[in-house]
Amino acid sequence: MSQPTIVLATGGTGGHIYPAVALAQELAKRGHASAILGMEGGMEERIARQENLPFYGVSAGKIDRSRPNPMEVLKAAKGFTEARNALIRIKPKVVVGFGGYASLPGVLSAQSLGIPTVLHEQNAKLGLTQKLALGRAKSVTTAYPKVQGLPEGKSKWVGMPVRERRLDRKEALSRLNLQEGPLTVLVMGGSQGSLFLNQSVPGALEGACGIEGLCGEHGIQVIHSTGPRWLTEMVPKVQHLSWYKVSGYVDSTAAWSCADLAITRAGSGTLAEAAFYGVPLIAVPLSSSADNHQLFNAKAVETAGAGRVVEESQISKLGEVFKELVPLEKRKKMREAAATLTPAGAVSRLADEVLRIKGGL
Repeated sequence: MSQPTIVLATGGTGGHIYPAVALAQELAKRGHASAILGMEGGMEERIARQENLPFYGVSAGKIDRSRPNPMEVLKAAKGFTEARNALIRIKPKVVVGFGGYASLPGVLSAQSLGIPTVLHEQNAKLGLTQKLALGRAKSVTTAYPKVQGLPEGKSKWVGMPVRERRLDRKEALSRLNLQEGPLTVLVMGGSQGSLFLNQSVPGALEGACGIEGLCGEHGIQVIHSTGPRWLTEMVPKVQHLSWYKVSGYVDSTAAWSCADLAITRAGSGTLAEAAFYGVPLIAVPLSSSADNHQLFNAKAVETAGAGRVVEESQISKLGEVFKELVPLEKRKKMREAAATLTPAGAVSRLADEVLRIKGGL
């Protein structure tokens, strides 16, 4: 494998990591080697290994402005030194930062060494990590056309990179052991699952559709990705509902390819996948997300007409909102709206920008 010339600083959540993986794969198609730099022992390390991408692990401290923790600050400082040493060895031409605390050591150390940086802001509101790196970035790209907190004219919209793969609906249903006919609902709380959705969604849907799942002309069926750690406790909660299937982890390509409606958190990666597959959704933003960025993301989708927002404090309304979206005509309009948000081609546009910066050296 050739020496990486591009380093992708990422980590913390799947929403930050998978766009980096998509970019790495696009760059490889164009003959450019890249590597992932993130938190040692984080999920980014596991995913990089799975994707056969070189990985450099460093310490990462999560900076909480409301409750500063000196130990986290020390981790961040240590990570900066480790990342700087790694970049001195790698000698990349460009470092791309995807936001999140795990990307901060790589981006700031690159800037301290005079290595050009490209930022990709994934949320509808500028995050703290990107704010800290904004001043010295060579280029700032965004997932949303407008980003709150980002100065006018400072950025370039490219969209949110996703793995652009689709399956035939019948094949997708077969892979997930689901039936043709019923309204297929995907429940997904991100790469690690969501305890809040696990506790809230089954009861809400049972209340809306009854124990027989009689919502819509042909009934409904649910595939719920609980996250591996929550699966054991979830099974007995839904075993009386024949139409409700739970899994610790689902094949996301298959799930999105056959979903008629989704109930999800509002991370940018999840929302971008919903748009790419044209799936209407009910977004339940994580109330504790940094700077409440998930709410801003979800509101942007709702404004476009591609989804509805149900905040955690209003979760009792979930069943009611769900029933409103069951009619086909309603979902058809939302699918059409989702098409205007699709990130198709985003990874290619981001690769173009990264290589423009690299080629301008």
